[in-house]
Order: sequence, then structure tokens, then C-alpha cells
Amino acid sequence: MLRGVPLSYIGRNLLTRRLTTALTAGGMALVVFVFATVLMLEAGLRQTLVDTGSASNVIAIRAGSQTEIQSGLPLAELDTLATLPHIARDSQGRPLLVRETLVLNSLVKKSSGQPSNVTLRGTSHTGLALRPQVRISSGRAFLPGSNEIMVGRSIAEQFAGVAVGSSLRFARRDWLVVGIFDAGKTGFNSEIWGDSEQMQQAFRRSGAYSSAIFRLEQASDFPKVASAAAAERRLTVDVQPENAFYAGQSKVMATFIGILGLTLTLIFSIGAIIGAMITMYSSVASRVNEIGALRAMGFRRSRILTAFLLESLLLSLLGGMTGLLLASGMQFFTISTMNWQTFSELAFSFALTPAIMLQSLLFALTMGFLGGFLPALRASRMKIVDALRTA
Repeated sequence: MLRGVPLSYIGRNLLTRRLTTALTAGGMALVVFVFATVLMLEAGLRQTLVDTGSASNVIAIRAGSQTEIQSGLPLAELDTLATLPHIARDSQGRPLLVRETLVLNSLVKKSSGQPSNVTLRGTSHTGLALRPQVRISSGRAFLPGSNEIMVGRSIAEQFAGVAVGSSLRFARRDWLVVGIFDAGKTGFNSEIWGDSEQMQQAFRRSGAYSSAIFRLEQASDFPKVASAAAAERRLTVDVQPENAFYAGQSKVMATFIGILGLTLTLIFSIGAIIGAMITMYSSVASRVNEIGALRAMGFRRSRILTAFLLESLLLSLLGGMTGLLLASGMQFFTISTMNWQTFSELAFSFALTPAIMLQSLLFALTMGFLGGFLPALRASRMKIVDALRTA
């Protein structure tokens, strides 16, 4: 009981107008689908780039650079970096630090037949050790000092001529694909990895590397390392936790997706609110005699207002749950697009989180409230005599 007005009365009215209920809920479901999909797309992008890094790893790039590709670190500075305190060491006492080279190369996409930029990362087996999320799913790792490469899963799936045993030509060399690696839902899946020294020679970048990545003894040691790097006059670098660095790489693109998606959602939501309002006004007009009878039976205006408003909210909740259910299916799709900060291909999936589910349902209920309040107010203000006379 709704303090006098039965809930069954509200449900019966929705079932009586099945077609109208379905159409209105369907319109709201479409808007919620768009709203949730946009949030999932943004969350998927952020999750992919944030998960790419580790809080225990630190990345160093040239001061003032925004990306690894823009950066250049001289050998002298890299040697100085290796002397900083709190850098973890391997079993032989060597610092867990890798010098890496990043360049762009063009490959042909299977879907469009058009070339697209991909990231080539020159690294070493230490680089693999620093990233335990990277696992070889087919073939093997490249041999140090060779023209062998291994490719991320997304590269193998989306670009033509990329498979174990195939050769890719860039920098006037043929590079043999010896392995495919899977880095989970991270940006590394959209990269090609090879030996850093060979990449340096092939792309004529001797004397400077793009970045350095090193492991901390403990993640909490980062402030000490950052202070030591800032105090070292021989260094002109920016150091960041690896996960924070990659999170920053998503800002521009995620912001654009959010603004564009929310703009479209706002436009669609106006239509959905108007549709709900028309539906509820029609419901009020067809039940004038019922409203009069309820008032004659002693139900207060506030109870009538609440009953009709709850009817609109239930309608919007139905639409919201339907839209959310449809949006959840997007988790099985992968999007491949260009990362505007690195100008290279990036593959990521839609991510549905509890926060997105809650926001989507609250958004649906807000549309229901805005669309149902005025009709509910009109129903509550009807005079008993006029309502009964209309019947």
C-alpha cells in the first residue's frame, strides 16, 4: 500500500496501456543506452591506459615532453638515473631499469585496407620482467641483438600480414615476427616490441632513448626518488609513477568522448522527457473519473500526486533497466582508434562499472521525474465535482 493508494492500482494502469508503456519505456531505454555506452567507452579508455602502468614502476621522460615519442634522454642522463636511490635490483645486483625507444610505423588495417600508425617499442628482457602482465600467447620472445619482434594481440587481430613467422618491413629492414603477446586490457596490446639496440640503429637514434622505466624497492618510495631526481643537476627529466603517466595519456581523448556523448544524450533525453510527459498527460486525461473517485473516497491531493509520479518513475525505471541491459552487451566489443596524444592505434573495450550502473538508473529516474511531475500535479489539483462530472 502507498499509504492509501494501492501499488497494484499503479501497476494495473501501466499494464492496461501496454503499447504506450512499451513505447515510452523504449524511448527512455534508448537514451539510457546511449548514456551508459558513452560512460562505458570513457571508462574503458581510462581503464586500458591506467592498467597499462604499474604503481611500482617509474617512467622518466625528457622535461617538458608529454609523451614518450616526443622525449629524448641522452645516455649520460640515463646512466645518472641508474644511480638514484630506492631503485630495485635483480639477483645479480643490477638496477631493474630499462632504456626504451618509441617510434611510429604504419601498417594496413584488415577492416578498412587503410594504413594506420602503430607504436614500435624498443626494449629488452628487463622490460618484460618489469611488466608481468605481458604474457606470450604464441611463439616466443625476441632474441637480444636480433631483428626479431613480437606483436600485441590487438595488432595481430586488426592488421594485415601480422602473424608468427611473417615479416614486417620498416626502417629499411625486414623484421621477423616470432611471438604474439597478450597484455590483458592494457595499451601494450596495441604495440610491437623488439630489441632496443636494434631499433636505435635502424631508426638512427643512437645517443638518446625515448624513456627509461625502473622498478622501485617499494611503491611508497616514489616521493624520495622524485626528490632525488629533482635535486640532481645532471638530470632534466620528469619522473612519474607509470600508472599515473598512462592515466594522463587518456585525458584529452576521454574528455572529448565524454563531452560529445553527453551532448548527444542531452538532446535525446529532451525527447524522452517530452515523450514521458505526453504519456502521463494522456494517462491523466483518460482517468479523470478515477481521479475524482479517489478524491471522493478521501485520498488527499498529495497521495494522488505521489501515485502518478510513482507511475512515471516506474515507467522510467523499466526503461532504464532495459537500456542498461542492452548497454551491458557492449562489453563484448573492442574499439580501435587513434590515441590523439601519441597519434598511434589504441584498442580498448567498453567497461561497465557499478558506478555507471547507478548513474544510468539515476539518470532514468530523473527523466521520469521531470516528465511525470507536471501531469501528476495536474491530476492532484483536479476538483472532485469537476472530475466526477467529466465521467
